[in-house]
Amino acid sequence: MKRLLAGLLFVAATVMAAAPAWAQKTVTFAYQDMMNPWRWVQQSQEIEKATGFKINWRQFGGGGDVIRAMASGDVQLGEVGSTGIATAISQGMDVDLFWILEDIAGAEALVARNGSGVNTIADLKGKKIGTPFVSTSHFQLLYAMQQAGLKASDAQVLNMRPPEIAAAWGRGDIDATFIWDPMLSNVKKTGKVLMTSGDICKKGACTFDGLIVTKKFAKENPEFMVVLVKALAKADADYRGNPKAWTGDPAKVAAVAKWSGAKPEDVPDAMALYGFPSLQEQGSPAWLGGGANGAATKALAQQANFLKDQGRLTSVAPDFSKNVTTEWVIKAQ
Repeated sequence: MKRLLAGLLFVAATVMAAAPAWAQKTVTFAYQDMMNPWRWVQQSQEIEKATGFKINWRQFGGGGDVIRAMASGDVQLGEVGSTGIATAISQGMDVDLFWILEDIAGAEALVARNGSGVNTIADLKGKKIGTPFVSTSHFQLLYAMQQAGLKASDAQVLNMRPPEIAAAWGRGDIDATFIWDPMLSNVKKTGKVLMTSGDICKKGACTFDGLIVTKKFAKENPEFMVVLVKALAKADADYRGNPKAWTGDPAKVAAVAKWSGAKPEDVPDAMALYGFPSLQEQGSPAWLGGGANGAATKALAQQANFLKDQGRLTSVAPDFSKNVTTEWVIKAQ
């Protein structure tokens, strides 16, 4: 009996020691500071509870930082603007765009600091402008300057993350910035909006924020991907159904403020500037669907070609549709 008991204890101890190795998978998810319904999913730990995964949430200051972390293998999923996604794919990264996190619409803007002497985009000549490189704001700044007859070299375009923009703005070190919330709300208080991302979209250059995943992780973890997309779709649908009620919930607003670094009072107005496509819209040619003729694929190609013309990219991917997938949207339906 003692021998049997000792054997059972040994087996139990062995199983307990081995459990952490197989009981829980881990994934690292890069996020930024945009304000969206997805922040409530992060806060509620809905994905972790449904899948058993441990998610390491890592915040980054811009899309360039996210794609570098993913290229190194440290990160498997990430939030990146369309310009950063176009850059990543053009650089040969083995990733898929699988969800449109936000239609940026009017949520980013070019703002000139009061007292800078900048009243039009043409006035930016010779001025200092802060924006995160390889971001949608960077692309839109260069596009707006080109439309106004300015080259990037006509101004001092500085690579700054949002916290660096805040400090430089406060000191009067920069004359303008192209940026998103929560920083946008702050600079608007002492600046003048010259152009929004919505204005630029009307000129034919629309941008979005998306979620990308390494093809390897997605292939090895299909159940996780479906749960993730279902949670994203539900959160967005809840917000779209009644935005005022959603932002009237103190817990949800607090979650957005916590994960984005925003002030709670700024959350409702900032979220209202974005568009959040439905699950059906995501899979249609209006966004991820349609292959080479899909809107997301076309936007990525347009932005990559523009950046190449500007000398920001050395080459452009021949076919962006190979890195835009509707697989998980379809399975979630």
